[in-house]
Amino acid sequence: MDRRQLIKTAAGAGAAALLTRCGGSSAPPRPNILVVMTDDQTAAQMSCAGHQILKTPGMDRIANEGVRFTNSFCTNSLCAPGRAAVLTGTYSHINGILGNSETGNEIEKISTEIPTYPQLLQQAGYRTGMMGKWHLSTDPVGFDDWKVLPGQGVYFDPEFIINGERKTVPGYVTDITTDFALEFLKEDRGEQPFCLVYQHKAPHRPFTPAPRHAHLYDDIEWPYPETYNDDYATRDVAARAEDMRFEISLKPDYDDIPAGLSAEDERNWLFQRFVKDHHRTLSAVDDGVGRILDYLDENGLAEDTLVIYTSDNGFYLGDHGWYDKRFMYEPSLRIPMLLRYPRMVTAGQVDPHFVQHQDIAPTVLDFAGVAIPEVVQGRSVRQVVEGAPPEDWRTSMFYSYHEDSWSRSLLPGFSPGRYGTPHRVTPHRGVRTDRYKLIEYYRESAYWELFDLQEDPNEMKNVYADPADAELVADLTKQLRALQEQYGATDDVTSQPVAG
Repeated sequence: MDRRQLIKTAAGAGAAALLTRCGGSSAPPRPNILVVMTDDQTAAQMSCAGHQILKTPGMDRIANEGVRFTNSFCTNSLCAPGRAAVLTGTYSHINGILGNSETGNEIEKISTEIPTYPQLLQQAGYRTGMMGKWHLSTDPVGFDDWKVLPGQGVYFDPEFIINGERKTVPGYVTDITTDFALEFLKEDRGEQPFCLVYQHKAPHRPFTPAPRHAHLYDDIEWPYPETYNDDYATRDVAARAEDMRFEISLKPDYDDIPAGLSAEDERNWLFQRFVKDHHRTLSAVDDGVGRILDYLDENGLAEDTLVIYTSDNGFYLGDHGWYDKRFMYEPSLRIPMLLRYPRMVTAGQVDPHFVQHQDIAPTVLDFAGVAIPEVVQGRSVRQVVEGAPPEDWRTSMFYSYHEDSWSRSLLPGFSPGRYGTPHRVTPHRGVRTDRYKLIEYYRESAYWELFDLQEDPNEMKNVYADPADAELVADLTKQLRALQEQYGATDDVTSQPVAG
């Protein structure tokens, strides 16, 4: 189905679509919902995921008392599209958020024809709240109470839009966001369940830690990624992404770079500074998560609260010599995904099933007993985490990055093929299986990349042109086209595979 047909199927969804629970008085209560999102966090940035330096006891509690997914992915590695995918359960080309939209342009807004999961829960009797970073161009809808940052927001003494009114709030943004979340949780709701969307600015650039964490890691040298000195020898598009190199784009952020350093020493200084600050900001997030979990425990709410933790996209922390995201390479494609629901989900699971952003909305609705609109393109992970995964669960995932694509052509001053603007890369899409990844840069004269993730986990060697892989290329291209058809992603340019 095309976008219009898919959207039509969502009409009329709401409170009348409540599912019937079996079991009468023995049926479990409707769960409270807590969805936590960070900005630009990698899947590896949790001690429960094996990080050897960063300690995240709050995040670890969710994982240890629930499920940590080891194959969790975004659909479009960019801030606003990640948030829209979570809210609607749909890909960017369906929900309308193709690129970042905090600037308020009239093109990229979530289609009003697509219900978000908070709207559906509100209609079904939930008390709904949104606290923290919103990062979409329109005001939040479907929330009884909302306190959001305008655009990116700032770390210290931030301005918040509080139910439509702007107010400067003194303090550190991560702590303030947590305070707002706790205020919402402490409201007297009687027997009414809650849905709280709790979203952090951190660890987004300019990577500014709370004063209490400002000197974490001062006594260590942060390990350099294996791909730190990537020469992009087999990847032409990556080689042109100079504005993603941290020593170029992040240098203006720091006015205390020591004088007299060589180019190599200055680059290493910048790496140590930005990577440590990035991790320092996450420590405050983890503090806040711990406070929220403590409140749930202390007030008898933990057993009946579904907690989902994720990020809007992954991030390059010196990987391939970059910072930022966008490309379909593993560091920015992978996201953290944790789920805890003590009443119904066994603790301590580490699950390898492929899950994505668009699975969050249907999962929340499924556990809440609310019908999932047909427009939703994700799948509920409920059966997966309850130990009975469907036999037809996905074994590959589809990625589609649009920024500077056809939607941008509608903006003033756009010139086709202009990918040199800050932090933007050429549109591309791809398919990833458990072993292989095929990427199509469809506005680059049919430029393709193929990686064997088993033999080349760092994605340094593009083997697309290797004659020995011709059959594999044909099979993955067929899978890619099938996923495009499945998700209605056929409106953009389609290139033809070529050798080379």
